[in-house]
Amino acid sequence: MGRWREAQQEVLPTKWGGGAKRNRKSSPQSGEVARSAGGAGRQNGGVQRIGVDAVSVDRIALAAKRSGQGFLDKVYTAAEQAYCAGNDERLAGRWAAKEAIIKCFDGTGICFPRRRIEVLPGPNGAPRTRLLGDDRGAQVEVSITHHSRLAVATAHLEMPEATAHLLPAPDAVMIPARPKDAHKGTFGTAIVLAGSLGLTGAAYLSSTAAARTGAGLVRLLVADTIYPILAAKCTEVMATPVPEVAPGAVGHAAYSSILAQLADAEVGIIGPGLGRDSSTWRLVVDLAQHAECPLVIDADGLNALSESPRIKGKLGPSNLGQSRVLTPHPGELGRLMGKTAEAINADRPAAARKAAKEWGAVVVLKGAHTVVAHPDGRISEDPHEVPALATGGTGDVLSGVIGGLIAQGSEPFTAAVTGVYIHAAAGRRILERLGDSGLLASDLLPEIPVVMNLLRQGGL
Repeated sequence: MGRWREAQQEVLPTKWGGGAKRNRKSSPQSGEVARSAGGAGRQNGGVQRIGVDAVSVDRIALAAKRSGQGFLDKVYTAAEQAYCAGNDERLAGRWAAKEAIIKCFDGTGICFPRRRIEVLPGPNGAPRTRLLGDDRGAQVEVSITHHSRLAVATAHLEMPEATAHLLPAPDAVMIPARPKDAHKGTFGTAIVLAGSLGLTGAAYLSSTAAARTGAGLVRLLVADTIYPILAAKCTEVMATPVPEVAPGAVGHAAYSSILAQLADAEVGIIGPGLGRDSSTWRLVVDLAQHAECPLVIDADGLNALSESPRIKGKLGPSNLGQSRVLTPHPGELGRLMGKTAEAINADRPAAARKAAKEWGAVVVLKGAHTVVAHPDGRISEDPHEVPALATGGTGDVLSGVIGGLIAQGSEPFTAAVTGVYIHAAAGRRILERLGDSGLLASDLLPEIPVVMNLLRQGGL
């Protein structure tokens, strides 16, 4: 007969077929213990997996003998080493348990190396697992058995879906209502002025993000030269050509036409990829002062404003109140305030609050823990840190999300705080699948409505 040690019970939940087995005495067939296995499933919106591993006690003993303390430190925590005290069977049991747990996490986007998984006896003697790091709500149960100089471990993982795990939202976050009897006119029109030669992607990302956020109609105004590109690229967004002053550059000659279109819209989004032609910048400055609807101003739109400090505090008609949203990164805010990016980052909340007051606009200072400041002194800090978002085009998406929320009736500060949260939560969902790099700005687009739906389900 083989020997069974360490586990007082083997955890095999009923969800995986069969009842929970306790004090199991029958040994596995030799052909089964030689293999590693994993199973997966979903129940109640979560992920459940089983991992199985077996290892020869003699193999672990040989590794410990050959590599000594270096092997032990690479695989086992200090507490595990103290518990095992050189006992080959205990070391092998923990190796098998760690391997079984690692198999459970396969395909989840989470990776724990062996040294960050700790398996020690619990109060009743059965092994208890501790994950040393961000476990994202994962719960693991493990059993370890020994038979014929083999250590066999079974791990059972339960964890919530990444889709259901959102960080606490700031107080100002609010998702616009979607009445059952609504039509596209109910959710407003967004006018997007964006794009230039070499920067057509910015126009696509911003306008499509507004549509993904729920705006009823999105019209994208682009220079004649790049119109064929955007007309082919955008199927749900209405690409519309406007006169240009240089190839791909919308100029001040289009001011009256664009101003009239903005007058019939709920929001305008100005700047993504718009270019740096002087006539384009003069157009942006005049629209920022006189457009009769709220505006989200980003990227080259902000660069245009930074060259016209005389209009500080003069953005938008007085009857609209603080109807402009500026979405700078630290470098852009530095140019708006005549400071360096380092000075802005030294005290981000203070910099955003001061800029909002001086410019008379809602300011979204982008970065980890994005800060949103209102001219009246209100301020909100987003909870997210998502390094995967540090890639070109993600800011264009954010401008479209904020504009899409305003189109549906959100006031600018609420739309800014909500848009920042949706954008970052969408990025975090992708990060959980891909890791800290490799996200493309367009990856955010299908995630936006998913995050909004989760927020609606949570009552926001």
